[in-house]
Amino acid sequence: MKVFYDLHIHSTLSPCGDDDMTVNNIAGMASLNGLDIIALTDHNTAKNCPAFLEACKKNGVFGITGMELTTAEEIHVVCLFPTLEDTMAFDEEVYSAIPNIKNRPDVFGNQFILDGEDNVIGTEEKLLLTATSYMLDDAVELVKKYNGVCYPAHIDRESNGIVSILGAFPESPYFGCYELNDGNNREEYESRFPFLKEKPRLVSSDAHYLWNINERVNSLELPETDRSPRTELLEFIRSVSK
Repeated sequence: MKVFYDLHIHSTLSPCGDDDMTVNNIAGMASLNGLDIIALTDHNTAKNCPAFLEACKKNGVFGITGMELTTAEEIHVVCLFPTLEDTMAFDEEVYSAIPNIKNRPDVFGNQFILDGEDNVIGTEEKLLLTATSYMLDDAVELVKKYNGVCYPAHIDRESNGIVSILGAFPESPYFGCYELNDGNNREEYESRFPFLKEKPRLVSSDAHYLWNINERVNSLELPETDRSPRTELLEFIRSVSK
């Protein structure tokens, strides 16, 4: 079973996300682009995930709830979860690790919390762009505590990429896969770190605007089973991360 995906998308709750990145606009664009599975990964929060799942169901795409966590080292990590309950429990714990710095919408952008109809039902007062207090190793263990999977985001970017910050792709903590923002950078990073040739590569958009969401280009081959493609995708990531 081949599935086309984009596993790194931001909504209006990320201050750097465009106000048009409502959950229904995201799901609708993903559907128009021919995607099968998408993930919502706002900065250090999952509060738009309940509305996101509603929007995905209405638009006929499989939604995965998650978060783009910023570690204390300023590394971005994509965190994905099997259930909404796990996601929101993770969200609650992460919230306490975010510095109590108030967002300035005029500087950083709005942080809108939405319902399933794209209505604004609240705003997040804490600035979500800051680093949490979790070191990378601790962040990985925290994701596991809530039955999730995680991997480094956009390793090919200078800003908040694990390679640019650490100078290497670390052996510990162990990551079974990694994300590129631009799939054309594969050869460069496999040349620098030959062991990456053995790891699955995910190419996702890190979309902050609707036009950034992936077209029907990047895909994974998953087993044909009675389980949903969403479950199979998460199990695939889990299996390579052991």
